[in-house]
Amino acid sequence: MQITRNQLPTVKGPAEWFTGDVYLDTVAEITEESRCAAAMVHFSPGARTAWHTHPFGQTIYVTEGVGRCQREGGPIETICAGDRVFFAPGENHWHGGAPDRFMTHLAIQQADSTGSPVAWGEHVSEEEYGSI
Repeated sequence: MQITRNQLPTVKGPAEWFTGDVYLDTVAEITEESRCAAAMVHFSPGARTAWHTHPFGQTIYVTEGVGRCQREGGPIETICAGDRVFFAPGENHWHGGAPDRFMTHLAIQQADSTGSPVAWGEHVSEEEYGSI
């Protein structure tokens, strides 16, 4: 057993990965013993990820608020506290807060053999985000 005391600060999500104000709290980091990464991700209203994929898929668990998510070619879905979403390996997708609501989710994914848990793509446009 290993207890790690929380000493990591909350960090602002980089503009290369997100549109709007997004903040990250690390839950689990990739190590030699585990390729699992997890973070609490806090989205302000209208904030969202860029399009992206995960080599082994991703599970998000909404802990509070209301958000949106979409897989490429699919409809925009509304997600609420208590909802779980699984994005399949390689499935291009995005997720974020609703236009008028904050949303926080736990994001869980595994790294590939190069140590990368995600491949980032283009930003989700205002037109794509608002087409619900």
